[in-house]
Amino acid sequence: MADRKSFLLRLDPATYDALQRWAGADLRSLNAQIEFLLRRALREAGLLPDAERSAPAPEGSKEPS
Repeated sequence: MADRKSFLLRLDPATYDALQRWAGADLRSLNAQIEFLLRRALREAGLLPDAERSAPAPEGSKEPS
């Protein structure tokens, strides 16, 4: 598995609760949901490196390839 970076993310309680519900509905962990959303936003903005654009989605992800 690729190296991962850790960092602290502060969210207001309403945002946290909404993300947690969304993650549960998509059968993802909160961390996986946030990473999914960030990757999607980066891809849509054209900012994701080419290698990651064509890489398969992480196991258990519903992200389209």
